[in-house]
Amino acid sequence: MTLPSLLAVFAHPDDESLSSGGVLARHAAQGARTAVVTATWTPDTRRGAELAEALRILGAGEPRMLGYADARVPSSAPGSPRLCEAPLDEAVGRLVAHIRQFRPEIVVTHDAYGGLTGHPDHVHTHRVTTLAVEAAGLERLYPHAGAPWQPSALYLATHPHSALAALNELARAGKGMNTVPDEWVTTTVDVSPWLERKWAAVLAHRAEVERGTSAPGLLAGFPEAVRDGILATEWYIRRDLPGLSSRVER
Repeated sequence: MTLPSLLAVFAHPDDESLSSGGVLARHAAQGARTAVVTATWTPDTRRGAELAEALRILGAGEPRMLGYADARVPSSAPGSPRLCEAPLDEAVGRLVAHIRQFRPEIVVTHDAYGGLTGHPDHVHTHRVTTLAVEAAGLERLYPHAGAPWQPSALYLATHPHSALAALNELARAGKGMNTVPDEWVTTTVDVSPWLERKWAAVLAHRAEVERGTSAPGLLAGFPEAVRDGILATEWYIRRDLPGLSSRVER
């Protein structure tokens, strides 16, 4: 059975591979349409090129980028505002256009914490995405962004409290540990069959691997067993939307 089409929306190049690389690879391998929207950086930067390589590995097509600057790296999008400082209505409208163009059955993004680290761009991407998935189905909102399209569900990439033991090495490295109660998690995916592809996609983000203190760099320095324990499971919180819910796998 073909899995539902999936559009992932994340803040930075590498977030898609770290947070949902396994699910993206799984859906693509089983014939589903997949794509990724990245809120910050631009295609003509090194990280934009690395994103293109990671998406090729995951089978997620060409980069789709909103074109805003990373909160901590203004040179990531010269001449553009930082994501968190851009007009909210403008950012939502840009994402609505991608949703209506791709017409996904499900959308995936950061949870309300912005994932483990709580990076401000992650948190804001969550806000923009939650607004855009509802606005995309309303014909009077953003009428110039294409014909209305309502996804069936929004999945928030997250980590439950019970995963803290596996994340211990990241915590020791000083990474934030924003986890949610286990009962909030609605979907747990064992992505170990796609782990090799997921890890290859993470490594494609070479600038972050070389930086060393970022998640890709830290993971590259861990023993394989520790790294696999961190990456082999993906957790999500599902939010149902008034779309084609019968087509979405629970």
